[in-house]
Amino acid sequence: MKSELVRPTHLARKAVVYVRQSTPHQVVSNQESLRLQYALRERARELGWHEADIDVIDADLGLSGASASARGGFKELVGRVGLSEVGLILSIDVTRLARNCSDWYPLLDICGLRGCLIADREGVDDPGSANGRLLLGLKGTISELELHTIRSRLTAGLLAKAERGELEVSLPVGLVRDPSGVVVKDPDMAVQDRLMLVFDMFMQFRTAAKVMRVLNERRLDLPRRDRHGDLRWTGATVSSVLSVLKNPAYAGAFVYGRTRIREAAREGAQKLKAPRPMGEWRIVVKDRYPAYIDWPTYEKIRAVIRDNRAEYMRIKTRGAPRDGDLLLHGIVWCGRCGHKMFVRYKGGGEYVCNHLHTNEGLPTCQHVRAACVDEAVAAAFLTALAPAELDALSKARRAQVQVDTALRTSAEREVERKRYAAALAERQFNRVDPDNRLVAAELERRWEAALIELRDAEEAVSRQASPGPVVAQLGIGKALYGKVVSLAGRLPQIWIDPATSDVHRKALLRCLIDKVVLDRGDHDITMVRIVWRGGAVTSLDVKMRVNSVAKLTRGAEMRDRAIALARDGMYDDEIAAVLTREGHRSPTCRDRVLPITVQRIRRAAEIEVGQRDVRWHHEVGSLSAPELAAKLRIPVNWLYVQIRKKRLLVDRQPNGAYVFNDVAGVLEGVKNLRNHTLSSVDLRIYQPHQEGH
Repeated sequence: MKSELVRPTHLARKAVVYVRQSTPHQVVSNQESLRLQYALRERARELGWHEADIDVIDADLGLSGASASARGGFKELVGRVGLSEVGLILSIDVTRLARNCSDWYPLLDICGLRGCLIADREGVDDPGSANGRLLLGLKGTISELELHTIRSRLTAGLLAKAERGELEVSLPVGLVRDPSGVVVKDPDMAVQDRLMLVFDMFMQFRTAAKVMRVLNERRLDLPRRDRHGDLRWTGATVSSVLSVLKNPAYAGAFVYGRTRIREAAREGAQKLKAPRPMGEWRIVVKDRYPAYIDWPTYEKIRAVIRDNRAEYMRIKTRGAPRDGDLLLHGIVWCGRCGHKMFVRYKGGGEYVCNHLHTNEGLPTCQHVRAACVDEAVAAAFLTALAPAELDALSKARRAQVQVDTALRTSAEREVERKRYAAALAERQFNRVDPDNRLVAAELERRWEAALIELRDAEEAVSRQASPGPVVAQLGIGKALYGKVVSLAGRLPQIWIDPATSDVHRKALLRCLIDKVVLDRGDHDITMVRIVWRGGAVTSLDVKMRVNSVAKLTRGAEMRDRAIALARDGMYDDEIAAVLTREGHRSPTCRDRVLPITVQRIRRAAEIEVGQRDVRWHHEVGSLSAPELAAKLRIPVNWLYVQIRKKRLLVDRQPNGAYVFNDVAGVLEGVKNLRNHTLSSVDLRIYQPHQEGH
């Protein structure tokens, strides 16, 4: 049946049949619709086109018509119309061409400009005429509305099921559905134990990377599902550990709407899914699945993971504790501009705030030497922790024992699983026909590989059988560990022990301290405000080392007082003692005034006072550092170096000198330190009555 709209100019060009189905499932199941679309070739012949002039574009089979960005066939059709190659477009209906008016109307404009007709099963329309454009425009609008209606109806039903927690979604490994559809834990105990081990280890180590390293060191694989949904055991990665830790299904919760579609960065790029924050999840139904952990534990894990991200400036997180001498890395803030400070090791450790300098070109806000601040914050932390340190140590020991037990159990489960795999490979090899060498050789290879894996797993279990994981991590023996636990108030010694790493100190500090705010004053005082977990605040005034007396807060007062005492005829050491009692200090010393400082002030004022020969005398039975060095025939500077590096721990006298007991135990300990028999000697806990034991 011909149409009066078809003219020779149209017949001189091609007739194009556009074929599309929305999904691959429709392509397979809805064959009748597909047959009707291909049958439009006959409709083109009825309108006057020859068979050789009829083309079919079916490149968009399985693609939605909601957008033309991913439809190459539709783009080809529009291009050919623009080149005046097409005289007629045939489609089963408008919805096959486009369900979006932003794609439909440009096609009508090009067809009207190039004189191309559009036909469906009901008739032929001319987009270049007013009536034809009106009719085709209404059809496109109805098609777009129909898509919205279908989508709204499907979405409403989906959300209704999701709000009840009955929407069937893909379950993570460790959770399965029984034949009745009820979600239960995976009956494989190895899978359950391995997942619980991941949660226990993270609560102990508090970083996913550390969990991954321990699992790989122990050769403990993680259960994963492949793209077919089958269970596979693979080596641990950070992403696989995080996928377990961040999945709310393990906390027994059904969650819908954890991701959102992020707009493409450039035209034509594929849209990507981006995770939503927990507070923006659309639907959360708790206690829907059997739980591996409770919901508060899951929230704590998510908070730790977020805090571990090292995006200090953008999301204001603290970052995971890392190696480095500076104690407040990641938790120190500027008290002037309110931005986070970063650490700088070049030229000496210090905390620097250059946010305004980097982003606005303003001068650096402030920079603070780290040594004095770290010492003051650590002292406040140890003071706050002292009443509960034994309880904290006991809890840490129990947690470590629990993790070690879980690791050993997982290793034993791994051996059991490998043993079953080896036995299965052996049975398969024994059942094969010996004459079928191709199959027999492959089964023999699989059996040998299973035996090798079994042997490696058994060796891993034997290595984990060594006792005392907590003691090993502390780097001390059993006897000394027992002494540490039995002594109260010894946490400061553990804190400064070389076996305690910087990462451990930072992790301990963050258990109580949320952040530290610094404000470097104009003189020698840095105001430190410690914000504790829970909101309590402690303010400290930390004395800093400066270059001259003039930069001291009470520098002018101390100078006038020293000059007055010098004019009264007092000696430098006597003046230094008086000034120390009055609360003054030297620029490079935070707790007393040195005689050399008084001497410089006096000489600047041109006051000459004879110096007396004052020698310090100690008690009988004690040795000064030079006397001890002479007695042991060692350099005295070596003693001071060991004291400064905290290998030789000894209390300092009020006058600044070091005194050593002249007994065999002390002399023997220093000799062993000198001979490298001992790595450190603590003379502060030496008791004279222990001599001879």
